[in-house]
Amino acid sequence: MWNVIKTRFSQGCRTSDFPDGPSGLPERFRGRPVVSSKPCPQGCAACAEACPTRAIRTSERAAVELDLGKCLFCTECVTACPDGHISYSTDHRLAASARADLVMSGPEARLARALDAQARRLFGRSLKLREVCAGSCNGCEAELAALGNVVFDLSRFGVQFVASPRHADGLVVTGPVTGNMRAALKATYDAMPTPKLVIAVGACAISGGPFAGSPQAHDGAESTVPVDLYIPGCPPHPLTVLDGLLRLLGRLPG
Repeated sequence: MWNVIKTRFSQGCRTSDFPDGPSGLPERFRGRPVVSSKPCPQGCAACAEACPTRAIRTSERAAVELDLGKCLFCTECVTACPDGHISYSTDHRLAASARADLVMSGPEARLARALDAQARRLFGRSLKLREVCAGSCNGCEAELAALGNVVFDLSRFGVQFVASPRHADGLVVTGPVTGNMRAALKATYDAMPTPKLVIAVGACAISGGPFAGSPQAHDGAESTVPVDLYIPGCPPHPLTVLDGLLRLLGRLPG
């Protein structure tokens, strides 16, 4: 026991300094894509063809558009693009308040906006979440579970996961919403007291991800419940989820 205590003291504080300090993410971390605003001379055909989820297209002015809600962060587009119009940064900030805000056509990102004053008064200091796995591969669930460890310590912000939807303020949805889980998702949403929030976590919950168009999936949470916050990724990093939640609650600068 004494050796265990000495080890803990030698390790010091292991909780992340986020949001007051650097994220500490390594250079190999694959964060927010950087999309060039210059017209693509190739018409973006190579990038679009390489993307497994059709997240890339060109606008009317031949600029590259990348849909973060569909992106799997596989970097196939980076390999395929001969002109380097797409690259990946180490920026973990990805969450958005509107589905359209996830479509990037330049280097700037439209991050999640805070709730109105009344909603912040209700949820800002204590937010209880109920998670529903609607057909996920469990990658997103693993990252959500990591939010409770000593490094990220979600509860220090007054945010906790609860076992019953009747105790929840917000519903966290993962997975493409399969046919077998659609009724369960709707029943969970209906059981929650109002006012309530819905948070779609991961590409599958936002757009269906690689399962989009499948007869066994409904292409994301919006097919069944209204969504207030979109957190893209495959899966999103715990800091990406935490950043989105705190922005929604007005706990981070714009």
